[in-house]
Amino acid sequence: MNSSIVSFLSEMTNFEFTSLHAFIIFGIACFLMVNVSALIGGLGTYAERKISADLQMRQGPNRVGPFGILQFLADGVKLLLKEIIIPTQADKVLFLISPLLCLAGVFATLAVLPISSGLILTDLNIGILYVLGVSSLVGVGIFLGGYSSNSKWSMLGGMRGAAQIISYEVPVTLCIISIVLMAGGLSMTTLVNEQGGLPHQWYILHNPFAFIGFFVFFIGILAESNRAPFDLPEAESELVSGYHTEYSGMAFSFFALAEYIEVFVLCGISATLYLGGYKVPFELGSGELINSTLGGPEFIGKGIGQLLQLGAFFTKTFLLYYVVIWIRWTLPRLRVDQLVSLCWKYLTPISIINLIGIAAWEWIFKGQSIFNLIASLLHSSGGGGH
Repeated sequence: MNSSIVSFLSEMTNFEFTSLHAFIIFGIACFLMVNVSALIGGLGTYAERKISADLQMRQGPNRVGPFGILQFLADGVKLLLKEIIIPTQADKVLFLISPLLCLAGVFATLAVLPISSGLILTDLNIGILYVLGVSSLVGVGIFLGGYSSNSKWSMLGGMRGAAQIISYEVPVTLCIISIVLMAGGLSMTTLVNEQGGLPHQWYILHNPFAFIGFFVFFIGILAESNRAPFDLPEAESELVSGYHTEYSGMAFSFFALAEYIEVFVLCGISATLYLGGYKVPFELGSGELINSTLGGPEFIGKGIGQLLQLGAFFTKTFLLYYVVIWIRWTLPRLRVDQLVSLCWKYLTPISIINLIGIAAWEWIFKGQSIFNLIASLLHSSGGGGH
């Protein structure tokens, strides 16, 4: 059976859960993950405004709540009360389904996102392939949103979104294959467990090709999530607002919420693939070292270890989230020809070379990282001196 939050709780409490117990636990876990991710998406709009204000020497939201932190709730209430207007000649079914497809594609990826060793809904043995599959629903939702609106501006934005997402999936997938090659598995927890808790044990510093691959992957996910400077599907200067021009009220807010949750999920996947995920230094996350130091029941050490893993995962993810927002308010928007050229002329060839380079590195150096090679060389030279 695949490891999951149920199997972890069963092992931690030494209690055999029935099917009904497992159903209830999964239901509660899904409810919490969806609502927490929605809260993170809402707070992402607040963070975007505050960080952009800092970069531009402004104050940002400061009226609703302390430091304006409740501004996203006020925006939510406003959008909830606004009418959803459907254009007369629009395809009403597709028009209403499109934002739901975007949300569904983002929420579905949460099922295999390893937030900690115990907090994962299910550890599929093809977890990374599952992520690539269900995340493509976002591209379908964006295209259908533009197509169903019966607006030339929306249609152009939807076509740009589809072309952009399909194009940048190529270098992103090649970078993921490179990591799979080093880890030797497709499971998300396998990708994490093959790394360590210290920075030199992460895949980003495993070899020079993986280091370059991280930046190719990060640029690719920026384009996948339609974030500036790759936000051509909603370029205000040309398309008014792009694929969601005709949307209002909660239908529009679902597109915005899906974007901010997707940024969080993609940053979490980046941390999982390249930055050690939930791994904590010195095996503190397992709880064994904590138990041997503090004593007490075993489940207390495991509980503290889970909290440390959660802290490690969210710290890495939110740091990448900050970088995503920082980039948006720093770099100018690319033209559509520049965007496509960057993908096919530069990122895709680089990712192919990286894949070949990592395969050669794994074969020549037997999977050892560059730090292990340096350490072994220093050790052998020191031993030779004696």
